[in-house]
Amino acid sequence: MRSFPLSAAYTDLYELTMGQVYFREGKQDTAVVFDYFFRKVPGGGGYVLFAGLEDLLETLSALRFTDEDIAFLRDQGFHASYIDFLRGWEFKGMILSAREGEIVFPGCPILRVEGGLFEAQLIETLLLNILNFESLIATKASRIKYVAGDRVVSDFGLRRSHGPGGILATRAAFVGGATSTSNVYAAEKYHLPVTGTMAHSFVESHDSELEAFRAFAEVRPVDAVFLVDTYDTLDSGVPNAIRVAKEMEKNERRAGGVRLDSGDLAYLSRRVREMLDEAGLGYMKIIVSNQLDEYVIKSLLDQGAPIDVFGVGTRLVTGVPDAALDGVYKLSMSDGRPRIKLSENLAKLTLPGIKQVKRMFDPNGLFYGADVIALDGEFPGNEPVPVMYHPMEPGKSLPIGELRQEPLLRMVMKDGKRLGPAPAVAEIAAYASSRLGLLPAEYRRFENPHLYKVGLSKALLRMRDTVRAEHSK
Repeated sequence: MRSFPLSAAYTDLYELTMGQVYFREGKQDTAVVFDYFFRKVPGGGGYVLFAGLEDLLETLSALRFTDEDIAFLRDQGFHASYIDFLRGWEFKGMILSAREGEIVFPGCPILRVEGGLFEAQLIETLLLNILNFESLIATKASRIKYVAGDRVVSDFGLRRSHGPGGILATRAAFVGGATSTSNVYAAEKYHLPVTGTMAHSFVESHDSELEAFRAFAEVRPVDAVFLVDTYDTLDSGVPNAIRVAKEMEKNERRAGGVRLDSGDLAYLSRRVREMLDEAGLGYMKIIVSNQLDEYVIKSLLDQGAPIDVFGVGTRLVTGVPDAALDGVYKLSMSDGRPRIKLSENLAKLTLPGIKQVKRMFDPNGLFYGADVIALDGEFPGNEPVPVMYHPMEPGKSLPIGELRQEPLLRMVMKDGKRLGPAPAVAEIAAYASSRLGLLPAEYRRFENPHLYKVGLSKALLRMRDTVRAEHSK
């Protein structure tokens, strides 16, 4: 079971058009380096949770042009010799990356691709498609989980997701903190806990609500959850759920809970909790759904709503309010020379050369609030970077040499082969949770988070300014 088609035609036309030029010029194997990074944190938050790496590596390791692809591209007028080249192509490059589940910040290279010019260029669209989307959804899920606290967050979003992207959305939601999903396919593929209740149509298809609940309890004797708002939540739904739950107790079974999918969720959840407790059903949980996100959940909890499980759908799997993470993929080295994209806006100036990112830790072992981008090999043997320089304010610097520093980019693919087995999604999620635990509260807070600093080493700053000056003449 795969999330993506193993077709190298999963790309934009210009990648192939440029590729034909490289091929005809004999440049297809010219050694290059590309960096993947983003410029803006989505959703008004303070960080991005990096996700999608393992899906990318899985796809790249088996990416080929199919016979159907070759026939189609021939019809598009590509040169015969180039078509023959594509027929036997496979990715043979090297990838260095932050671990999936890492906490990352604007401007820092998160992933580096080294290889031939054709292959590194061709995978741009696929790479951005996977990493931008999964990182967006994982970050959204992380914010939702942050406000939900120790309450359960379940992914209910498949029906509102963007086509098959719902598979990757579910995976990313787990990386960000969801603990169950209604998505059967993703649960099977990624070995995730799957959950579900019932639809209003199920209740409506029976002659009475009570009959529907009894029928459901027969086939779900351990974890039956009753949808109580089909007709009248407090006068019909909850009393019928209580009646069936008490019948289940006589057979030494326990209902799982009730679900609310409409109405004033704060008010209703309080009344439902009172009714369940009065009936001696304190173990039954209250599950709520209906256009939830971190803002709605925070409001519900601020009102004291006794909710146990949040079923989050549309606004999770579509990354509301951001349509996409603005991750980009930029050339930084070609044929042994550092490359740069110029811009009148200094913030959009790219960084040349082959780079490493080092994270600073304070004396308590927490993230210090600063990452430094240095040239790869500039500080051998994990030697600390002594000072980092502001990328946009000349002369502004920060001494960091006394702080413990950890390199973020590590090799994950060499010669087109991944290094080591893919970790389980649960393992990635646990890593993400542990790294979030190292991020000080001021960077995680829900509103107006503190700005995490990203700086440059002295050598990288000099290289950037030198290459910039050369191209500005």
